[in-house]
Amino acid sequence: MPRTNNQSKDPSPPNEINRLIHEPARFQIMSHLYVIESAEALFLQRQTGLTWGNLASHLNKLEMAGYITIKKDYVGKKPHTMLHLTDKGRTAFKLYHANMIKVLGSLST
Repeated sequence: MPRTNNQSKDPSPPNEINRLIHEPARFQIMSHLYVIESAEALFLQRQTGLTWGNLASHLNKLEMAGYITIKKDYVGKKPHTMLHLTDKGRTAFKLYHANMIKVLGSLST
């Protein structure tokens, strides 16, 4: 006997979650940048508790997705890295937030 598909054609809410943002470290980064728009890398490292290497890895993934821009220069002889949330990143985070509300709201208690 053939199986019937009881699922609707619309994807279920968990499938709508942006997995790039959903990763805890990237969620922290995006959350901070969503509120303050731009920040120094050192500030985000202190806020997230990530190591430099781990932070750099997550920043690279967000930059590759077009969610943030990274501007590196020097202040005196010290490297200075500024991070900025792009319009695409802001839109992606808003959608992520809305989808999380939908997923959490659909849970039965």
